Amino acid sequence: MGSFFIPLPYFTFHFFLLLLITHFTSYTFSLCNKHDNSALLQFKNSFSVSTSSQLYFARSSFSFKTESWENSTDCCEWDGVTCDTMSDHVIGLDLSCNNLKGELHPNSTIFQLKHLQQLNLAFNHFSWSSIPIGVGDLVKLTHLNLSYSDLSGNIPSTISHLSKLVSLDLSSYWSAEVGLKLNSFIWKKLIHNATNLRELYLDNVNMSSIRESSLSMLKNLSSSLVSLSLSETELQGNLSSDILSLPNLQRLDLSSNDNLSGQLPKSNWSTPLRYLVLSFSAFSGEIPYSIGQLKSLTQLVLSFCNFDGMVPLSLWNLTQLTYLDLSHNKLNGEISPLLSNLKHLIHCDLGLNNFSASIPNVYGNLIKLEYLSLSSNNLTGQVPSSLFHLPHLSILGLSYNKLVGPIPIEITKRSKLSYVGLSDNMLNGTIPHWCYSLPSLLELHLSNNHLTGFIGEFSTYSLQYLDLSNNNLQGHFPNSIFQLQNLTDLYLSSTNLSGVVDFHQFSKLNKLGSLDLSHNSFLSININSNVDSILPNLVDLELSNANINSFPKFLAQLPNLQSLDLSNNNIHGKIPKWFHKKLMEWENSWNGISYIDLSFNKLQGDLPIPPDGIGYFSLSNNNFTGDISSTFCNASYLNVLNLAHNNLTGMIPQCLGTLTSLNVLDMQMNNLYGNIPRTFSKENAFQTIKLNGNQLEGPLPQSLSHCSFLEVLDLGDNNIEDTFPNWLETLQELQVLSLRSNNLHGAITCSSTKHSFPKLRIFDVSNNNFSGPLPISCIKNFKGMMNVNDSQIGLQYKGAGYYYNDSVVVTMKGFSMELTKILTTFTTIDLSNNMFEGEIPQVIGELNSLKGLNLSNNGITGSIPQSLSHLRNLEWLDLSCNQLKGEIPVALTNLNFLSVLNLSQNHLEGIIPKGQQFNTFGNDSFEGNTMLCGFQLSKSCKNEEDLPPHSTSEDEEESGFGWKAVAIGYGCGAISGFLLGYNVFFFTGKPQWLVRIVENMFNIRLKRTNNRYCANRRRMN
Repeated sequence: MGSFFIPLPYFTFHFFLLLLITHFTSYTFSLCNKHDNSALLQFKNSFSVSTSSQLYFARSSFSFKTESWENSTDCCEWDGVTCDTMSDHVIGLDLSCNNLKGELHPNSTIFQLKHLQQLNLAFNHFSWSSIPIGVGDLVKLTHLNLSYSDLSGNIPSTISHLSKLVSLDLSSYWSAEVGLKLNSFIWKKLIHNATNLRELYLDNVNMSSIRESSLSMLKNLSSSLVSLSLSETELQGNLSSDILSLPNLQRLDLSSNDNLSGQLPKSNWSTPLRYLVLSFSAFSGEIPYSIGQLKSLTQLVLSFCNFDGMVPLSLWNLTQLTYLDLSHNKLNGEISPLLSNLKHLIHCDLGLNNFSASIPNVYGNLIKLEYLSLSSNNLTGQVPSSLFHLPHLSILGLSYNKLVGPIPIEITKRSKLSYVGLSDNMLNGTIPHWCYSLPSLLELHLSNNHLTGFIGEFSTYSLQYLDLSNNNLQGHFPNSIFQLQNLTDLYLSSTNLSGVVDFHQFSKLNKLGSLDLSHNSFLSININSNVDSILPNLVDLELSNANINSFPKFLAQLPNLQSLDLSNNNIHGKIPKWFHKKLMEWENSWNGISYIDLSFNKLQGDLPIPPDGIGYFSLSNNNFTGDISSTFCNASYLNVLNLAHNNLTGMIPQCLGTLTSLNVLDMQMNNLYGNIPRTFSKENAFQTIKLNGNQLEGPLPQSLSHCSFLEVLDLGDNNIEDTFPNWLETLQELQVLSLRSNNLHGAITCSSTKHSFPKLRIFDVSNNNFSGPLPISCIKNFKGMMNVNDSQIGLQYKGAGYYYNDSVVVTMKGFSMELTKILTTFTTIDLSNNMFEGEIPQVIGELNSLKGLNLSNNGITGSIPQSLSHLRNLEWLDLSCNQLKGEIPVALTNLNFLSVLNLSQNHLEGIIPKGQQFNTFGNDSFEGNTMLCGFQLSKSCKNEEDLPPHSTSEDEEESGFGWKAVAIGYGCGAISGFLLGYNVFFFTGKPQWLVRIVENMFNIRLKRTNNRYCANRRRMN
């Protein structure tokens, strides 16, 4: 018995000991603290997990980590949770991309995790809540990432309590209404305390209150900072170049800060930078030679800045570069052949600069290159053939240069070219075969060149975008285009195509969005055939000058049309009823149409009503009749309304003046009557108002002074009765003011302000009843006629882009001429046919860019002022039919561009000056001055000896090239030389080829006025 009971206590002791050990072990070795476990579960339950598309990032990379969080499990095993292996506390939490949706509450239990070292809540949706001040309680944090989680408001000051931070990312999505803001005070505290920061990302955080001195505090992090990204933070001021030279900095992004300026370090720039992005900032100056010290640089983006000068040769020694973007600057010089050193380069963009000379043929070394853009420079020479042998090149952009020669014919069989941009050059020759057969090619841009030959047949059907417009091509429309099933954009305007095209063939191209066949005068488009199927995606249709005689019926079957151009055709008759319905009915209508141009046809009947959302509506140069409906005012987004040159009657709807989006209102040359709209709103956007050539009456509305953007105001040839509207002088943008041929009266005066009509270039108040002295107070402020920049390349015209050009009627040497395009250098003053008195003011001589001056048919007295000889650009001068006296100033012979002079019917006396232009002026320039003499007149001077002989008018007419034409060819200005030569030949029956050339060049319409012999009219009212 004893032996039985002896082991029992022993067994009981060991069993008890085992239970005790098991009990303590469960507490000693469990990895999850109950407090942390509870805090995490409460945090999870305060959010919903979004599966919708409300977030602004890709869903494919998202996980739902909190799905594994259960109360009965160990929190240290949960997804996204990291625990300390030596304790029971949570030290890391990564719930990035978890689709959490809801407010990040100020009392959120997440801030109870006092041992957290790393917290990542990036890419969630916290409903634009603020960052709780409790974040400052997590004082052990080394890594904090709250980026792109829809947070808003001021970043709390408690963020500066996190002195152990190594990485901070508060980047967000850009938003004008909501988003994070960081003020200068908190910035200073953060940088002062977080001295171990290695990574700082604040992209799209509003830092506009932080100035240069505060930014310079970044130098306090010189020993630690490795990555700094402050993109689109509204920083401003001048950034010290020292920030770019921080010794450990590897990544720097200051892009999209338009008001942040600075220059690159010129010396001591040997940092380990790998990534430098300053695009869309105000950095300027030259790229220094010191950039070559950044041997580790792989990405350099300096686009959309103000850098100028030449690219230093040292840049081409950055052999680790994979991404280089210097586009949209003012860099010049040649593109160095040393570019071939960058053998790792994948992306290279040097476009929109001023690079010149030829493109170096060194691209064979760049075997990794995928993207190359050299577009919009001044590059010359031929396209290097080596470009088409790069095996990985996908994007090639060389458009908008001065390249010549043929497009290379040979191309590598392994070519991956998908985009080829060669438009707007001077390339010639034929289109290579590979353009029709390359399987990878998606976009081909060859417009505005000198390419010749036929358009070939396509053997590959990958093409999506094809632009061959404005070339010297020929032949029939290639039928293989109808097999390009992926084609979305087709531009073949001005390509000299011929033959007949059945429009229904395009119905095969279901993806076609834009089609332009305009200006092919030998191409006939059959628009009457039945359309088998609609073009569901066609939004842009341009058939201007396409030999169309009737209104296209197929338009009714285009459901998504947004832009329609049928201008310059021979379409006659009334607009079909279905077209009216398409514009006005909500159902089955073109709700999104924004552009309609039916101008220069023979359309009749009532005007169609523009739909509400349209921006451009032009029906000019047709035969429309009837009134203008007030329903036009429902088109509240209208930018251009052009109803000029029709037979419209009735009154102008008053509400048109209240349209806040309208830039151009052109109703000239109709039969409209009544008043000009009385109420122009203060928020209007008018740039051009042309109501000339109607029967409008009443006074001028003073609300026109609200049109602060107005550049052209033409109210000429109406019946307006009023005094001079000097209240228009406040319009700082006004360049053209024409009030000619009305019933205006009284004196013309301007205020003493220095800002009266500062940009005015055309001032025409002729054929009115103005009286008093010439308007000295206005003329002295015509700064737009002083030192006008005429050094621009090519002919530049005024107008709202390519779709609208301003026009004006002017009088030149007795002819009323409509300039349907206004050269930006055209300057003229016409005060003729009024009742002005007094002397010609000396101040006119300060308008040294003036092209034309007409003061004829007035009562002006005194002598011709010497100051007129300062008008070195003057091309025509008419002072006829006044009461001028004294001698003609000899200094006027220095006007080298003067081609037309009329001083007739005055009281001038003495000898007509000789020399230069004055030797070309005939009798009619001086007749009616009984006391004048000179070889230009039949009356010689008694004290003048050895006058040079001059030909008779009969001799001039017989030769066909009298003094008038000589004046044109003898030093005359660029404008009137052509225009006046046109006048001469037009009215004398001289060579019509020259008439047509000049007419096309300057777009003029001409008619003779009836003031040749100076019927100095004085209206008897």
